[in-house]
Amino acid sequence: MKKENKSILIIDSCPLICEAYKSIINSINRNDNYLFDINLTYCGKEGLDIISNTSKNNITFDLIILELKFSPNYQKKRLSGEDLAMIVRKTFPSTRIIISATSDDNFRIHSIFKTINPEGFILKKDLTAKGFKNAIYSVFNNEPFYSKSILKLLRKEISSTFFIDSIDRKILYELSIGARMKDMPNYVPLSAASIEKRKRHLKKIFNVKDKGGDRELILVAKEKGLI
Repeated sequence: MKKENKSILIIDSCPLICEAYKSIINSINRNDNYLFDINLTYCGKEGLDIISNTSKNNITFDLIILELKFSPNYQKKRLSGEDLAMIVRKTFPSTRIIISATSDDNFRIHSIFKTINPEGFILKKDLTAKGFKNAIYSVFNNEPFYSKSILKLLRKEISSTFFIDSIDRKILYELSIGARMKDMPNYVPLSAASIEKRKRHLKKIFNVKDKGGDRELILVAKEKGLI
């Protein structure tokens, strides 16, 4: 049987991880009906150049595996994995994306699902050779693949009886990383009075007493997998 050609781009700052991914994918090459052309880069800027040049030549990638750095986006000077993933979605709409992350920051994971909705989402702490191979098989069979920690987060969120929107999540997230109320309008597109009103509403639906303060609100939100 003729093997199906698939092109893959791997973008990860750790050369060892890139080589491990490549080795696992090559084991699929030897044993299955795929023939993979694998490109590696350890730099986001170089990854962007590869994507740009490929697009100019009217070529596309079947799969892009990229690392996601979870860090605050304020005054960012470097290209993040999220930035790259958004560019990929715009440049190659049919390209499958597997996001690889080191942090289990629930707020950022939820944001990635909203902005990117990747075909695969894995936390590196969950990763095994078998799991990574299953991720490759799944996305090429048009089935989403999420590692066990991602699935746990999604199940927890689905089982929650509370509905909060993206602004509520942003308020909770900023509070959790120590933002002061007077600075919140710099991060959340609302007035200070509106933010306070939302915070009071969140305390009410989470049954947090005023004397519990922001700390208890944050603890409850974390317990429910919202941040």
